[in-house]
Amino acid sequence: MEYRQIQWCNTINCDPEQWLKKAHTNTETRSIMMDIRPLTGSLGAEIIGADIKDEQQFEAIYQAFVDYSVITIRGQNIAPEDHLAFARRFGNINVNRFFKKLDTHPEIAIVLKEKDQIKAIGERWHTDHSYDQVPAMGSILHAIEVPPFGGDTVFVSMARVFENMSDPVKSFLRGLKAWHSSRHAFGATQMNSESSKTGRIENAHLATQDALHPVVIRHPLSGREGIYVNPDFTTHIDGVSETESQHILAMIYDECQKPEYQARVSWSQSDVTMWDNRATWHKAINDYDGHRRYMHSITVEGCALSGVN
Repeated sequence: MEYRQIQWCNTINCDPEQWLKKAHTNTETRSIMMDIRPLTGSLGAEIIGADIKDEQQFEAIYQAFVDYSVITIRGQNIAPEDHLAFARRFGNINVNRFFKKLDTHPEIAIVLKEKDQIKAIGERWHTDHSYDQVPAMGSILHAIEVPPFGGDTVFVSMARVFENMSDPVKSFLRGLKAWHSSRHAFGATQMNSESSKTGRIENAHLATQDALHPVVIRHPLSGREGIYVNPDFTTHIDGVSETESQHILAMIYDECQKPEYQARVSWSQSDVTMWDNRATWHKAINDYDGHRRYMHSITVEGCALSGVN
């Protein structure tokens, strides 16, 4: 497998946005070796030898996140406090309105499927919190208990999808906006679902979010253009008929689901995976009936999204 080793300098007493800018002007250096191994040619990397509890390693981890959109940091023996501290280095915590929360740390959402449950949370392709006016930057999932097989998470690079579209289609999509909503996914219509009845999803009365975003955004970190619609939360294209909207979204979704744009993360207990919600789709693979899968999830706040003129 191809991988690269990185050696980097730490930066003392800097906020996350400044760390990368100052990487070449540090006077204090510390040699750290970690392996960053790309998962595919489109997106994703696994990181071996890192410790998210070590603030001095944040610069390298942050850069990998920017470069690959999805990073799986193997073998992290951490407590909820460590999970939260790592997330706060990226930004403020966005507390999930609808997932059951960890009693001792309500900023952490529980992602759980018990042995006797049929449905897994997040089985459809989606982008976390796209229904918010200011969508989430990233999500950080910590594997507490994993099944003996299956339970992978699959990701799609929305930049690669857009890059491979023809120029006329790119121009067309750049001029569109789409509506996203939480109402149909978490609202009253879902109160009889297994996830609601088992308490994994709650607060249906809070599902009132609607947001209008560009169909093509310029990524705030990488500057790359990418698609920003998804099957779970996008309801329709603004300013066109329902039939036209369905055809446009179907064209986009068909392209997004091609395997060459995807990366698949196979979990081990204690792994931490973080992904960029402005750059990816993801979904959970529900192929481990009769086994338990238990994760802790933290969402980090993002910024308003800009279209491409």
